[in-house]
Amino acid sequence: MTHADDVWTGGSVLTMDPARPMAEALATKEGRLIAVGSTPDVLNLVGPGTKVHDLHGQFVMPGLVESHSHALWGACRTLYDIYVGFDASLSDLLEAVRQRCQQNSPDQVVYGGPWRPVMRAEMGANPRALLDAISTEHTIILHDASQHLLWCNSRALERAGLGDDVADIPGGVIERDPASGAPNGVLAEAATAPARALVQRSDAQLAEALREAMRYFCSLGITAFKEPMAFEEELRTYQAADLRGDLTIHMAAHIVHSSPLGGDLVPFDRMDDLRRTYSSANLRLDFAKLFLDGVAPGFTASFIDPYVAESGYDVASHDPDATLLIAPAELNQMLIELDQRGYTVKMHAVGDNAIRTGLDAIAAARQVNGHSGLRHEIAHSNYVSDRDLPRFRALGAVAEQSPKMWYPNPGTPVQIAFLGEERVQRNHRIADLLTHEAELIYGSDWPAAAPDANPWTGLSGMLTRRNTDPAYPGVLAPEQAISLSHALPIFTQNGARSLGMEQETGSLTVGKWADFIVLDKALADVTPAELAATQPRATICRGQIVHHA
Repeated sequence: MTHADDVWTGGSVLTMDPARPMAEALATKEGRLIAVGSTPDVLNLVGPGTKVHDLHGQFVMPGLVESHSHALWGACRTLYDIYVGFDASLSDLLEAVRQRCQQNSPDQVVYGGPWRPVMRAEMGANPRALLDAISTEHTIILHDASQHLLWCNSRALERAGLGDDVADIPGGVIERDPASGAPNGVLAEAATAPARALVQRSDAQLAEALREAMRYFCSLGITAFKEPMAFEEELRTYQAADLRGDLTIHMAAHIVHSSPLGGDLVPFDRMDDLRRTYSSANLRLDFAKLFLDGVAPGFTASFIDPYVAESGYDVASHDPDATLLIAPAELNQMLIELDQRGYTVKMHAVGDNAIRTGLDAIAAARQVNGHSGLRHEIAHSNYVSDRDLPRFRALGAVAEQSPKMWYPNPGTPVQIAFLGEERVQRNHRIADLLTHEAELIYGSDWPAAAPDANPWTGLSGMLTRRNTDPAYPGVLAPEQAISLSHALPIFTQNGARSLGMEQETGSLTVGKWADFIVLDKALADVTPAELAATQPRATICRGQIVHHA
């Protein structure tokens, strides 16, 4: 008779398995579930070496899946960078920069943030002068809340090769001093790449950041995640961590093909080389990343209708395709090629025109290649037009949802100022997408557009369209709120499919990995505010306890 390695009994188990939605106990062996059922049945698997864990009535559910998190970026922010929070003032940020310059030698880059577009007027016509007043010896590079824009001092611009007579960079924006025409220190999209290249991490720093990211994710109940934008440095770090045993949860990574944050296109054959070189037992690399547009606060998100005139936008010259980072015909060919090579593509698309262009490219790939079975993803899917709502299901495309971006937060006034109240109220049409039977996944985009990677505040936001932080009252598009029963699959089964692991995780089913979390109360018995404050008592991945409160 087979004996279990571990038995978890005496609880209430939500399995997310339609064949058996609820259970009382679990048994695991070699990291996989060998029994999910009643306490008496599972206790029959107890043998001489079995560890029996009494749940004392606690609630068990599958671990959560985070489908869009820059784990190394976030952990580096925690460990090494300036971080003043998403609601700090400009003076707070400048004081933090001043202190860091006093601590660092001039050969160390002073990096961090975030700054926000609402600070732009205070920064003046020549923002680099504010940073130069702190130091012209140190290289100072500050990212905005979205991480699509950078603010640099003169030393950083010089080292990045962005001198006073630099030409414009295709796909990017170099803001210029109106008097001299020289770069004023603010860069957007592709123009940020030369400055980003100055921010270097040692292998030891990246290894420590990876361990911090795993500790943090496990404490939140995350048992699988996807890195949405991986260059060789990230791939090398993740593989090395997997080989050391530090990669304690399941993961996949989207290899960059195009990114305004990283310079030139990565050739298809080079992507294949990276996939072959860095794939490992727990690092899945059949994924690719493209950027179709930017972000609204930089006027770089691609919208069918213009930004509001009051924001300073030139409405008369509006061209929806002018802000696309990849021309539609070129994008179609990219999708066809990546689909043929077996890559599931995640496309950053914020504006409705970018989303439509991404769906058009998926349609082109389906027409040429047939349905490959790959579920290509529109990352963020902030503003989906009525016409495009049914196309996700029709094309087998996935709409990623990022609730931390849209429920009331420090960025909401900026969104309204650039896009208008009516359009912001159409941000993340989750209920409409579900009505049209689109498949949805969850991504925090931490730390690029979110102060943290906490999935519980995101889940709560889906149910209420509110932020549980009282500093940000109000509600956005309350008619787009969804029920807990509709939201949980987004964080579990759908997330597992997004990693290509639907047969291995996402539900508590015999034969799958033992990936689950232990909570004090059943989610159906708590208020949205209590849901947002959830702290797992334990996180188990592949049968191992990777977090214990």
